[in-house]
Amino acid sequence: MTQSGLKRDLANRHVQLIAIGGTIGTGLFLGSGKAIQQAGPSIILAYLIVGIAVFFVMRALGELLLSKAGYQSFTDIAEDYLGPRAAFVTGWTYWFCWIMTAMADVIAVGLYVQYWFDIPQWVPALVCLIILLGLNLLTVKLFGELEFWFALVKVVTILALIGVGVVLLVIGYKTSAGPVTVRNLWDHGGLFPNGFSGFLLSFQMVVFAYVGVELVGVSAAETSNPAQNIPSAINKIPMRILFFYVGALIVLLCVNPWTQLTPAESPFVKTFSLVGVPVAAGIINFVVLTSAASACNSGMFSTSRILYTLGLKEQAPAQFAKLNQNHVPGNSLLVSTVVLSAGALLSKLIPEQAFGIVTTISAICFIWVWGVILISHLIYKKTQPQLQAKSTFKAPFTPFINYVVLVLFGFILVVMLFSDETRPALLLTPLWFIFLFVLYSNRRKKERTTPVSA
Repeated sequence: MTQSGLKRDLANRHVQLIAIGGTIGTGLFLGSGKAIQQAGPSIILAYLIVGIAVFFVMRALGELLLSKAGYQSFTDIAEDYLGPRAAFVTGWTYWFCWIMTAMADVIAVGLYVQYWFDIPQWVPALVCLIILLGLNLLTVKLFGELEFWFALVKVVTILALIGVGVVLLVIGYKTSAGPVTVRNLWDHGGLFPNGFSGFLLSFQMVVFAYVGVELVGVSAAETSNPAQNIPSAINKIPMRILFFYVGALIVLLCVNPWTQLTPAESPFVKTFSLVGVPVAAGIINFVVLTSAASACNSGMFSTSRILYTLGLKEQAPAQFAKLNQNHVPGNSLLVSTVVLSAGALLSKLIPEQAFGIVTTISAICFIWVWGVILISHLIYKKTQPQLQAKSTFKAPFTPFINYVVLVLFGFILVVMLFSDETRPALLLTPLWFIFLFVLYSNRRKKERTTPVSA
């Protein structure tokens, strides 16, 4: 085993595509169907609001990451500005929410493969995990290559959707659901057909759609030129949000009246089917399968790096901090993969509720992580004037915007209390944080009572 540290083998194109891949996933390809049913056309506004908030979180993270050499993730930042307890809880919470997210994607892989083959759902899910584990154990550069091509498939699909949609809009194409027109955005009950409450209830799935955007920060330790690549990736997030989310949703809702879309079916599959592409369902099913595999791949990467960092800080077993000959945290990868395999069991026990529960818990935990970033940035602004003077990537509108985004996140959590689908997960999730705080306190007690050897 070698302990010389993580290898900086991610090139700029890898970081850029990891950023894109992190903002395009199961939440958009599948979750948007459910969110559209809740909010109608106002879902576009929900994606825009959360997207703007996430961008400011990322600007804060970018300034913090570049303020001190040696930062490997935001857990390092949390330790510096909020203390070791916050770092412990945030590190394990980030691992947990990516585990939950990746579980949903593993379950989805099994479902997508069943479109072509009549085999048990757990078989392709397990095969996918084994393949991704084998590839991730080799080199971090291979992870970058995998995400590069995974993201490219997603990007090409959305480009095709937008391109086809614009052409159909210009020529006034008629589908079985009616003509393709911008009037579909307001002709079926208005922009808020389910009232303002439906608009608010859609925010949980919208938040879930953006989980993973902070992977730019997790990959900071393994990029070849952080000072150049991280700002470049973060500054392109607004255009990606406008294009890949807002643009794609506008096209979807111009082709399909929102009343024609169902939570059980990908709106992308529905759109290509309506426009008469012969093998649309199979093509989009492959794309969604690739998207799920990509999200699972990102989950394995991020969870293994978090465990590695926790191991280095002695907040997890020391074995997690060991690297293999390829400078990859192999033990951490193996543990995360074993836990991920429980996703198939979850889908068997509660098939109807599994996706909703997992995505809600994931969204809540990511709000915690994003909140920690914003609060750390506020403390940085108050206590580190010398570092701010040297900063070449200052977050805009601080500290005001930090408070605005924190209030928005708090409001979203309150809204979750009023939905029968999200309330159980919201009430159960605090048990995770209580468990972590108790675990940390017990660890500290043992450290204080354990005699120091000479």
